[in-house]
Amino acid sequence: MSGAIASPIFGRRKEESWVAAGQLGALIQDVPVPVSISVSRDDGYRQIADRMVVFLVRTANDEVMALDPTCTHLGCRVSWNPDERELKCPCHGGTYTPTGDVKSGPPPAPLQRLDTRLDGDVIHVRV
Repeated sequence: MSGAIASPIFGRRKEESWVAAGQLGALIQDVPVPVSISVSRDDGYRQIADRMVVFLVRTANDEVMALDPTCTHLGCRVSWNPDERELKCPCHGGTYTPTGDVKSGPPPAPLQRLDTRLDGDVIHVRV
């Protein structure tokens, strides 16, 4: 008889959590601000805290979005260029608007948006 035993990790969903990422009052409208957040994960033996960078962007009506800084072209990390008011990929010249939409270059899609919520003045990001 042949067969395999399925690991308990199969079928397990990644747990999502809300992480405090910053203060609404510290953001200027349409200026992405990189913030480092701590994301906890279980590696099977212990709890690990990974660091993750996201861009927080305050939009009209005091709404906030969080952007993953990973370029959708080849996975490079984009950075904010305040002089040109765009998020820019250093490797292949891709550019994005302050809200993560493709402006020019090879990126096939906008930057990934992460869910956000406001709790008073505190911005939380779902990771």
